[in-house]
Amino acid sequence: MKVQTYSSIARIFHWVSAALMFAVVPIAWYMGVLARNDPSKGTWITVHKSIGITILFLTLLRIAHRMTNRAPDLPNGFSSLERLAAHSAHFLLYFTLFAMPLTGYLMSDLGGHPFNWFGLFQVPQLLTVDKASSSFFHNLHKIGQWVVYTVVTIHLLAVIKHVRNGDGIFERMWPNRPGHSQNR
Repeated sequence: MKVQTYSSIARIFHWVSAALMFAVVPIAWYMGVLARNDPSKGTWITVHKSIGITILFLTLLRIAHRMTNRAPDLPNGFSSLERLAAHSAHFLLYFTLFAMPLTGYLMSDLGGHPFNWFGLFQVPQLLTVDKASSSFFHNLHKIGQWVVYTVVTIHLLAVIKHVRNGDGIFERMWPNRPGHSQNR
């Protein structure tokens, strides 16, 4: 069976995004259990913010790539409900990958908490400190974590379903193998 795959660039964006997500979430959990005065907390917060900003810029690049490179078609046997579910899930994944780092940045920036990206350079503070707005984005970010858990869980369950069904969907994002065609 010949399977159309995503482009190499799309697959790199996907797997790097996944790796960063699976790094940033446990770091957030760990930060949450550290005592307020723990000397390592600031370092973990900086790493968390740095990964978040990286995810934000990677997502912007990913969206630009997706707008100029068509995704492979879904198999003909997919029902309209399955197609709607697939498109909705992808929208939610992109939205989450954009919204979580953005709310995190806005919370930090408006709270007057600048940081260095992995200790290499200062991330610019673009907004005037506004603690009430910072608190608002903090709350959105905390709510968003549950959206992340839900969307990623649904995505992983869908992956398992597609692997078990052998419908070729999983292979579209997996690295190229001989005998598989590739979109742009």
